[in-house]
Amino acid sequence: MDFFADLLSNYMLVAAIASWFAAQVIKTAIDAYFNRSINWERMTGSGGMPSSHSSFVVSMATAAAIQYGLSSSVFAVSFVLASVVMYDAMGVRRETGKQAVLLNKILEDNPFNWKPEEFEMKLKEYVGHTPLQVLMGALLGIVMAFVVKTRY
Repeated sequence: MDFFADLLSNYMLVAAIASWFAAQVIKTAIDAYFNRSINWERMTGSGGMPSSHSSFVVSMATAAAIQYGLSSSVFAVSFVLASVVMYDAMGVRRETGKQAVLLNKILEDNPFNWKPEEFEMKLKEYVGHTPLQVLMGALLGIVMAFVVKTRY
């Protein structure tokens, strides 16, 4: 079998990637609806509704449970990884986004007369997630693992 056929025969990998892609499309569509224009950066960017990181890892964990069972080591590793990723998305990454908003505002107001060329660009503000965004990503991941399973 060739390389790409091997990759496409990996149910856990395909479920995770399909789930990530679905989350990015949904996130881009939601952003376009509210901002009345399409921001193509949302297709690869982090942050927003639903969490593609959560969708990705929960889909992988769900696929592991379906394929190998809840008592398997594969599921255990996938579950722990998913838990860490979702916790991080709501914790450290969310706080980083809040700090970026504040720092961008300070740079915008420029109270210290900093030169604009000292800064390459605004800090990225969409990096973390609210608990609802993580939950929606997780639910999407579960659904996508079952949808992809119908093909395997």
